[in-house]
Amino acid sequence: MKSSYLRAGAVLACTLALSACGGGSDGELAIGGNFTGVTKTGLVLTLNGGSDYAVTPTTSGAGTYYFPNLVETDSQYNVEVKTTPDNVEKCDVVGARGRAVFATNRVDVVCTFKTHALGGSIGNLTGSGLVLVNGSDRVAVAAGATSFAMAKVPQDGVYGVAILTQPAGQTCTIANGTGKMGAAGINNLAVTCTP
Repeated sequence: MKSSYLRAGAVLACTLALSACGGGSDGELAIGGNFTGVTKTGLVLTLNGGSDYAVTPTTSGAGTYYFPNLVETDSQYNVEVKTTPDNVEKCDVVGARGRAVFATNRVDVVCTFKTHALGGSIGNLTGSGLVLVNGSDRVAVAAGATSFAMAKVPQDGVYGVAILTQPAGQTCTIANGTGKMGAAGINNLAVTCTP
Protein backbone atom coordinates (compact mmCIF):
# COMPACT_ATOMS: atom_id res chain seq x y z
CA MET A 1 0.00 0.00 0.00
CA LYS A 2 2.80 2.34 0.95
CA SER A 3 4.60 1.75 -2.38
CA SER A 4 1.37 2.57 -4.31
CA TYR A 5 1.22 5.97 -2.64
CA LEU A 6 4.88 6.55 -3.44
CA ARG A 7 4.39 5.60 -7.11
CA ALA A 8 1.32 7.84 -7.40
CA GLY A 9 3.24 10.71 -5.83
CA ALA A 10 6.15 10.20 -8.23
CA VAL A 11 3.84 10.18 -11.26
CA LEU A 12 2.15 13.39 -10.05
CA ALA A 13 5.54 15.09 -9.49
CA CYS A 14 6.74 14.11 -12.98
CA THR A 15 3.52 15.36 -14.57
CA LEU A 16 3.78 18.73 -12.77
CA ALA A 17 7.44 19.08 -13.77
CA LEU A 18 6.66 18.45 -17.44
CA SER A 19 3.81 20.93 -17.36
CA ALA A 20 6.03 23.63 -15.80
CA CYS A 21 8.63 23.15 -18.56
CA GLY A 22 6.09 23.58 -21.31
CA GLY A 23 6.14 19.91 -22.20
CA GLY A 24 2.61 18.98 -21.22
CA SER A 25 0.17 21.53 -22.61
CA ASP A 26 -0.54 21.91 -26.33
CA GLY A 27 -0.60 25.38 -27.87
CA GLU A 28 1.64 26.89 -25.21
CA LEU A 29 5.11 26.80 -26.76
CA ALA A 30 6.71 30.05 -27.92
CA ILE A 31 8.92 30.24 -31.00
CA GLY A 32 11.52 33.00 -31.34
CA GLY A 33 15.18 33.89 -31.16
CA ASN A 34 17.70 36.64 -31.77
CA PHE A 35 18.00 39.04 -34.68
CA THR A 36 20.87 41.15 -35.99
CA GLY A 37 21.11 43.85 -38.65
CA VAL A 38 17.62 45.29 -38.11
CA THR A 39 17.81 49.07 -37.62
CA LYS A 40 14.71 50.00 -39.64
CA THR A 41 11.15 48.75 -39.86
CA GLY A 42 10.30 46.32 -42.62
CA LEU A 43 11.38 42.89 -41.35
CA VAL A 44 8.26 40.73 -41.40
CA LEU A 45 8.39 37.05 -40.45
CA THR A 46 5.82 34.28 -40.76
CA LEU A 47 5.40 31.16 -38.65
CA ASN A 48 4.07 28.12 -40.53
CA GLY A 49 2.73 30.41 -43.25
CA GLY A 50 0.36 32.00 -40.74
CA SER A 51 -0.10 35.58 -39.65
CA ASP A 52 2.65 38.12 -40.23
CA TYR A 53 4.87 39.30 -37.40
CA ALA A 54 6.74 42.62 -37.74
CA VAL A 55 10.04 42.68 -35.83
CA THR A 56 10.66 45.90 -33.91
CA PRO A 57 14.05 47.38 -34.93
CA THR A 58 16.67 48.58 -32.45
CA THR A 59 19.33 51.27 -32.69
CA SER A 60 22.06 48.62 -32.35
CA GLY A 61 20.33 46.37 -34.90
CA ALA A 62 20.27 43.46 -32.44
CA GLY A 63 17.54 42.09 -30.21
CA THR A 64 15.14 39.24 -29.56
CA TYR A 65 11.72 38.38 -30.92
CA TYR A 66 8.91 35.90 -30.23
CA PHE A 67 5.84 35.09 -32.27
CA PRO A 68 2.66 35.97 -30.36
CA ASN A 69 0.91 32.83 -31.67
CA LEU A 70 2.04 29.71 -29.81
CA VAL A 71 2.48 26.22 -31.23
CA GLU A 72 1.47 22.81 -29.98
CA THR A 73 3.86 20.33 -28.44
CA ASP A 74 5.46 18.00 -31.03
CA SER A 75 4.22 20.14 -33.93
CA GLN A 76 6.52 21.25 -36.72
CA TYR A 77 7.48 24.91 -37.04
CA ASN A 78 8.81 26.81 -40.04
CA VAL A 79 9.92 30.45 -39.81
CA GLU A 80 10.26 32.41 -43.06
CA VAL A 81 11.14 35.97 -44.04
CA LYS A 82 8.29 37.72 -45.85
CA THR A 83 9.78 41.21 -46.28
CA THR A 84 13.05 42.95 -45.37
CA PRO A 85 13.94 46.56 -44.45
CA ASP A 86 15.03 48.73 -47.40
CA ASN A 87 18.59 49.07 -46.08
CA VAL A 88 19.10 45.30 -46.00
CA GLU A 89 20.47 43.08 -48.78
CA LYS A 90 18.98 39.89 -47.37
CA CYS A 91 17.92 38.17 -44.16
CA ASP A 92 18.70 34.52 -43.40
CA VAL A 93 16.88 32.41 -40.81
CA VAL A 94 19.13 30.05 -38.86
CA GLY A 95 17.32 27.02 -37.46
CA ALA A 96 14.16 27.94 -39.33
CA ARG A 97 12.56 24.50 -39.13
CA GLY A 98 12.15 22.01 -36.35
CA ARG A 99 9.85 20.16 -34.00
CA ALA A 100 8.51 22.02 -30.97
CA VAL A 101 9.39 19.98 -27.89
CA PHE A 102 10.02 22.94 -25.61
CA ALA A 103 9.72 26.69 -26.09
CA THR A 104 12.31 27.61 -28.74
CA ASN A 105 14.52 30.71 -28.59
CA ARG A 106 17.10 29.63 -31.16
CA VAL A 107 15.48 30.62 -34.45
CA ASP A 108 17.88 33.44 -35.27
CA VAL A 109 17.46 35.97 -38.07
CA VAL A 110 20.67 37.44 -39.52
CA CYS A 111 20.24 40.43 -41.83
CA THR A 112 23.05 41.76 -44.02
CA PHE A 113 23.15 45.49 -44.71
CA LYS A 114 23.47 46.87 -48.21
CA THR A 115 26.87 48.55 -48.63
CA HIS A 116 27.92 51.40 -50.90
CA ALA A 117 31.18 52.87 -52.18
CA LEU A 118 32.88 55.75 -50.39
CA GLY A 119 35.65 57.78 -51.99
CA GLY A 120 36.62 60.98 -53.71
CA SER A 121 39.30 63.07 -55.34
CA ILE A 122 42.84 64.08 -54.39
CA GLY A 123 44.46 67.27 -55.55
CA ASN A 124 48.17 68.15 -55.76
CA LEU A 125 49.54 65.08 -53.98
CA THR A 126 53.25 64.80 -54.72
CA GLY A 127 54.65 63.32 -51.51
CA SER A 128 54.40 59.73 -50.27
CA GLY A 129 52.99 58.55 -46.97
CA LEU A 130 49.41 59.86 -47.05
CA VAL A 131 47.14 57.55 -45.02
CA LEU A 132 43.37 58.01 -44.76
CA VAL A 133 41.17 56.33 -42.14
CA ASN A 134 37.49 55.69 -41.63
CA GLY A 135 37.03 53.87 -38.33
CA SER A 136 39.18 50.75 -38.58
CA ASP A 137 39.56 51.07 -42.37
CA ARG A 138 43.00 52.41 -43.44
CA VAL A 139 44.01 53.37 -46.95
CA ALA A 140 47.57 54.26 -47.95
CA VAL A 141 47.56 56.63 -50.93
CA ALA A 142 50.45 56.64 -53.39
CA ALA A 143 52.19 59.86 -54.44
CA GLY A 144 50.58 61.36 -57.51
CA ALA A 145 47.19 59.71 -56.95
CA THR A 146 44.16 61.74 -58.03
CA SER A 147 41.43 59.66 -56.38
CA PHE A 148 40.89 57.24 -53.50
CA ALA A 149 38.38 54.63 -52.35
CA MET A 150 37.66 53.54 -48.80
CA ALA A 151 35.98 50.26 -47.81
CA LYS A 152 32.26 50.16 -48.56
CA VAL A 153 29.97 51.54 -45.86
CA PRO A 154 26.63 50.03 -44.77
CA GLN A 155 23.53 51.92 -45.89
CA ASP A 156 22.36 54.34 -43.15
CA GLY A 157 25.74 53.95 -41.44
CA VAL A 158 27.83 56.98 -40.51
CA TYR A 159 31.31 57.59 -41.82
CA GLY A 160 34.13 59.92 -40.84
CA VAL A 161 37.16 59.92 -43.12
CA ALA A 162 40.20 61.64 -41.64
CA ILE A 163 43.89 62.03 -42.42
CA LEU A 164 45.94 59.75 -40.20
CA THR A 165 49.37 60.48 -41.70
CA GLN A 166 50.40 63.49 -43.79
CA PRO A 167 52.53 62.92 -46.91
CA ALA A 168 56.21 63.83 -46.87
CA GLY A 169 56.71 67.59 -47.28
CA GLN A 170 52.99 68.37 -47.62
CA THR A 171 49.89 69.18 -45.59
CA CYS A 172 46.54 67.81 -46.73
CA THR A 173 43.01 68.64 -45.67
CA ILE A 174 39.75 66.83 -46.42
CA ALA A 175 36.33 68.23 -47.27
CA ASN A 176 32.99 66.38 -46.96
CA GLY A 177 34.71 63.77 -44.81
CA THR A 178 31.76 63.00 -42.52
CA GLY A 179 28.18 62.02 -43.16
CA LYS A 180 25.60 59.25 -43.34
CA MET A 181 25.56 56.72 -46.16
CA GLY A 182 22.43 56.90 -48.27
CA ALA A 183 20.98 54.50 -50.81
CA ALA A 184 23.80 55.20 -53.31
CA GLY A 185 27.58 55.48 -53.14
CA ILE A 186 29.30 58.71 -52.15
CA ASN A 187 32.20 60.07 -54.20
CA ASN A 188 32.33 63.75 -53.24
CA LEU A 189 35.07 63.63 -50.59
CA ALA A 190 37.92 65.93 -51.55
CA VAL A 191 41.50 65.78 -50.29
CA THR A 192 43.59 68.84 -51.10
CA CYS A 193 47.32 68.93 -50.48
CA THR A 194 49.65 71.92 -50.32
CA PRO A 195 53.48 72.05 -50.40
